[in-house]
Amino acid sequence: MEPITLTTERLLLRPFTTDDTEAVHQACQDPHIQRWTTVPSPYERQHASEFTGQMVPDGWRTGTMCTFAVLPREGGSLLASVAVTLRTFSGTWEIGFWTGKEHRGRGIMAESVGAVSHWAFSRLGATRLEWRAEVGNAGSRAVAEKAGFVVEGTLRAALLNKDVLRDAWVGALLPSDLGLPSAQSYLPARS
Repeated sequence: MEPITLTTERLLLRPFTTDDTEAVHQACQDPHIQRWTTVPSPYERQHASEFTGQMVPDGWRTGTMCTFAVLPREGGSLLASVAVTLRTFSGTWEIGFWTGKEHRGRGIMAESVGAVSHWAFSRLGATRLEWRAEVGNAGSRAVAEKAGFVVEGTLRAALLNKDVLRDAWVGALLPSDLGLPSAQSYLPARS
């Protein structure tokens, strides 16, 4: 898959490059990013180098993980990261994200998640986007809900983080939630 760039009113979302290695390394020193995401802890420069130089390009090349650096549209430093990862060949993708500590609380991530979600449905053919976060990660949950995800429940031992299985909240966004068509029809269960 050819990497692409997305824009919103305030943001530029583009694939990470090796020029972003130091910014990724600095952002991932944040204890909250290390606590709530699956980035290694401690997060060393080598991890950032592997992420920007290998993991991101490989994900785009194989079309299984599309990772975006989030920056101000008018230019500036790294604000956040958002990615969609193919989970099943039935069209389910999972979205994941982190925001730099000094950029939280400004709606940057909800705006980014909205742009990437719309792109995933309209260009990747996603039929469902799933969001997962460890139970207790209220910031991630607030972003997901603001972006339109419906929290569907709690999964026991569903998230492996730092070699420990943890309970996870799971939510989903469907194309119809954004007013978009789906490649397949959907028959909801009767209640």
